[in-house]
Amino acid sequence: MNEPWFDPSYAWLPGAMLGVLGGLAGGLAGWLAPQGKARAAVLTLWWLLLAASGVLLAGGVAGYLAGQPYAVWYGMGLTGLIGVLVLGINLPIIIIRYRQAEARRMQARDLT
Repeated sequence: MNEPWFDPSYAWLPGAMLGVLGGLAGGLAGWLAPQGKARAAVLTLWWLLLAASGVLLAGGVAGYLAGQPYAVWYGMGLTGLIGVLVLGINLPIIIIRYRQAEARRMQARDLT
C-alpha cells in the first residue's frame, strides 16, 4: 500500500463541501431560473461544481488503482459519482427553466 494522499480521517470533507455548495447552487437555481435572472452566474457555478465532481471521481478511480486506503479513494469517488449524476441530470432542467423564462419575457413583450 502506498502512502495516503491525505489523512483518511478527513475523507468526509470533500463530500460535505460538495454537498453544501451543491445545495446552495440548487437553491439559487430553483429560485433564479424560473425568473430568468443571473443565468450566467448560476450556470457558471453549476458547471464548476460539475467539473469539481468529475475531478473527484477521477481522483477516486486513480486512488483505487494506485492502491490508496479505502477511505481515501471511496470518499473522493463516491462524492464525485454522486455529484456528476445529480448535477449532470439537473443541468438540462435548469437550462430549460431559463429558456421558458426567456420565452415568457418575449411573449409579454410581444403583447405590449
